[in-house]
Amino acid sequence: MDVTLGFARRHPRWTALALGALVALGFPPLHLWPLAIVGMGAFALLIADSPTRKEALLRGWLFGVAHFTLVNNWIATAFTYQAEMPAVLGWVAVPLVSLYLAVYPAIAALLAWSIARRGPMPAFALALGASWVLTEWLRSWVFTGYGWGPYSLLLLGEWDRPGWGILLPYFGTYALSGIAVALAGFAAWLVVQRKWLPPGGFAILLVAGMYWPAAQPDEGVLPLTLVQPNLKQEEIDDPTKFEGQFQNLAQLSMPLTPLSHRLVLWPESGVPDYLREGYPQRYYNQMTAAGDPVFARRRIGSVIGKGGLLLTGVVDLEIGDVDGLPRAVGAYNAITSIDPEGNLGPRYSKAHLVPYGEYLPLTWLLEPLGLSRLVAGSIEFIPGPGPQTLDLGDYGKAGMQICYEIVFSGEVVDPHERPDYIFNPSNDGWFGSWGPPQHLGQARMRAAEEGLPVLRSTTTGISAVIDARGVVREHVERHVAGRIDTLVPPADSPTLFARLGHWLTLAWGLLLLALSLVAIRRAGGYRPA
Repeated sequence: MDVTLGFARRHPRWTALALGALVALGFPPLHLWPLAIVGMGAFALLIADSPTRKEALLRGWLFGVAHFTLVNNWIATAFTYQAEMPAVLGWVAVPLVSLYLAVYPAIAALLAWSIARRGPMPAFALALGASWVLTEWLRSWVFTGYGWGPYSLLLLGEWDRPGWGILLPYFGTYALSGIAVALAGFAAWLVVQRKWLPPGGFAILLVAGMYWPAAQPDEGVLPLTLVQPNLKQEEIDDPTKFEGQFQNLAQLSMPLTPLSHRLVLWPESGVPDYLREGYPQRYYNQMTAAGDPVFARRRIGSVIGKGGLLLTGVVDLEIGDVDGLPRAVGAYNAITSIDPEGNLGPRYSKAHLVPYGEYLPLTWLLEPLGLSRLVAGSIEFIPGPGPQTLDLGDYGKAGMQICYEIVFSGEVVDPHERPDYIFNPSNDGWFGSWGPPQHLGQARMRAAEEGLPVLRSTTTGISAVIDARGVVREHVERHVAGRIDTLVPPADSPTLFARLGHWLTLAWGLLLLALSLVAIRRAGGYRPA
């Protein structure tokens, strides 16, 4: 241990980079969470040992660069499914994005150092935890936000058990992250002080919580068929593949037994046809169904069958006048319902569009540099108004979150009308091998936070039925065509987080800060540097 500490003090910046990567290994798909706990504890010691504010800031930033580069490596895979830019640019984009994301752990490090540098290490660990709560929350909304990869993600158990995610209803994602950071820092300090008993007890408790079995699930009442068609990402926009894709979806969606009513779920990007009427005919001719939206809807309805209702991802167009001609001036990444007669129900439009994926920020600057968005086409996507609940009658009240939207803690439920479940259609074919399990993990966190089941239908995995405690009850693996026939799990009562939202997050952050200041005061106030 003395050798390790000596290396860290001689090479603190290299150590910060190494610790950032080590903590990333605790996230899915590797889920080596003990390494992430150890790495975060060592990071707390490294920041506390910084001689100046500037050095604390730099060490925090280097930690973040390595951490976010590894966690977000799936972004590079997305560049292989477009033709506008060289695929190798993805491996440049990931570290470039991480240079910005690293600002948040850098700020956390600076704040903790400024608050508690001259206090005892327990006070510093609490201050770092409080700062982590604040910066993860800021990262989720500043510049439209990027909530992917909160530290508390590593505290989820395996898919069939909640792990320490059982605390999410009482803390929320970002507060649980901060508390975990504070405990990791405190435990690391005790180990350095050669006080082994408390960290040993903490480790036993941590392991027990991670592997504690899930409670027996309650039974739902609404029959569900959730479909994963296994659409290859490189073929989704190929018109020659559209008919085969539809036939695949149809085969997987047929009712197996007569039912009075059944909810059927298809993924984002599952329907290539434009289903709404009123567009110029040339847009329909680009698709299947003989260029007829009415026929396209009716054959979908016939697949779903009597008593069925389909919720599916679609693309809708906004038609405007351009030089005196009707043309598409925008598009919506949307969810709509379709009944057995082919009638469309109300639409939900995605609000949290993916920067560089569905729209190109700073177009005036980036387009001349040869950059474009990853989603095919030149029509810009239009954001929707935010979380909505659609009342589907016998099929329940459905909350809607498309793909990436599910990662935003506290922003997935209509505050005016609580749904019975959240439908999260997604196209995870963009995301390589690391993205889908991380995406699923964050959907589990939303379920536990809100006390609501989350139903995920994806193009190629991982599709899942998640209960209101964040436990995966059934799933279809990546690169497999399959269906899940089950009952929609029941919702729990609104959780503390569901009622208070990020007021609860900030309250926990303030409590950690207050405890840090109390610890400093009880230690005799600030000591000379």
